[in-house]
Amino acid sequence: MVLRRHNLIQQAEGVVGKGWVVTKEELIEPYLRDETPEPIRPSPAGNLILIKPSTTEQVSRILKLANEQKISIFPVGGRTGLVGGAVPTEPGIVLSLERMNRVEIDRRNPMAIIGAGATLKDLIEASDDADLFFPLHPGDEGAQIGGLIATNAGGVRAVKYGVMRSYVKGVDAVLPTGEVLKLGGRLIKNNTGYDLMDLIVGSEGTLCVIVKAVIKLYPRSKFKVTLVVPFDNRLDALTVVPRILQSGVIPLAIEYVEMKDIAEAAEHLGEEWPVHRGEAQLIMVLTGTSYDVLLLGCEEISQVCEQRTNYEPLIAETREEQDRILRIRSNIYNILKPKIVDVLDVTVPPSNLGRLIVLVEGIASKYGVQLSVCGHAGDGNLHVSIMKEEKGRIQYVAEAKKKIYETTVALEGAITGEHGIGKLRTSEIGLVLSPKEIELMKTIKGLFDPNNILNPGNVFPQDRSIPHTQD
Repeated sequence: MVLRRHNLIQQAEGVVGKGWVVTKEELIEPYLRDETPEPIRPSPAGNLILIKPSTTEQVSRILKLANEQKISIFPVGGRTGLVGGAVPTEPGIVLSLERMNRVEIDRRNPMAIIGAGATLKDLIEASDDADLFFPLHPGDEGAQIGGLIATNAGGVRAVKYGVMRSYVKGVDAVLPTGEVLKLGGRLIKNNTGYDLMDLIVGSEGTLCVIVKAVIKLYPRSKFKVTLVVPFDNRLDALTVVPRILQSGVIPLAIEYVEMKDIAEAAEHLGEEWPVHRGEAQLIMVLTGTSYDVLLLGCEEISQVCEQRTNYEPLIAETREEQDRILRIRSNIYNILKPKIVDVLDVTVPPSNLGRLIVLVEGIASKYGVQLSVCGHAGDGNLHVSIMKEEKGRIQYVAEAKKKIYETTVALEGAITGEHGIGKLRTSEIGLVLSPKEIELMKTIKGLFDPNNILNPGNVFPQDRSIPHTQD
């Protein structure tokens, strides 16, 4: 059945109000792209309508309408993803939850009850105001909570406290049929039946639309220090990471950066990177309730690093210094983005990081491509950026990427540690998952979304055509 465009607009306006159904192309355009590098970003479809609901009931009615008419619907958040997951690639509805941005802090439990459209910045600031702490920091603070849950975001501070899945204690989600699921809640333990909430986390907008969540918070650490340790080369820096993890000192973050990139990221912000030594560096953040304990931790880590470097570490003690280091680290992608063909986020057991970087360097040499590397070394997650080449040797990019993926899998790894599959990695999912696993996942998708209206083309290749809106 085909629903004509003007009828869809009228019906949607009856649900969310006339001002919240957007049809002008210039107003919809910012919602049609994410942060995926331009050379590989999927092209958005035409004939799209942007709808901005403000309540769960409105989301439910819009989804039910779309499902009945088999209209594709693309939930979007802050559009900070890197695998085209938020790009609407078929005609239909772009659903933005930005108006659903309420944040409530429960100090007694302690947790945040938060709308899917609230941003990471909103959550951090509300937690700070309540003298609580949300440890996760995936990078862009404009990312929205619904998107962070849908992609199981990770980022800089996942070593000690885990990725987004570790924080989600409750989810309100709307199925394509319009039915509302209220899963979990303000509970530390809940062992009732299959964990549907855990299934929704990381489902990349393909099973339901997340509208609200309960997020676990932590007491604020009274003391924090940041170490920057230089190394002469990539291998020395990454080989020492598992030894740090075995030392008994578990940092909040262990980040790997390369000198040329971090210096450029600082310059781009009008800042000065504090350590101009070595080719590669580790940035480590330690938190605790005692400054003396932190200093002992710094000493322990420094002794471990001495096995691979003769450089003295920098210890940043003031909050201003530490915030500046994190701000510069978070800016690396911004300075690399114009130069990137593709950015991978492969992950291996931390003990295999050294082997991975040696093999990656061999792949770069074999295919004549420049590979810039940074990432979350503490959890084995490296971002390998395939750079544009002056001589335009673009034909080797696909071969190099496939070889990096095969190498990663051979090292007991996976092709994505945090970006997800999106619309760019669907053809490589079989490198990691067995045919039976993929069959089970497709069956689950069919149970949640029998008409395949939710984010079609994400996770699995799009192999069917559905009716769309027409003028």
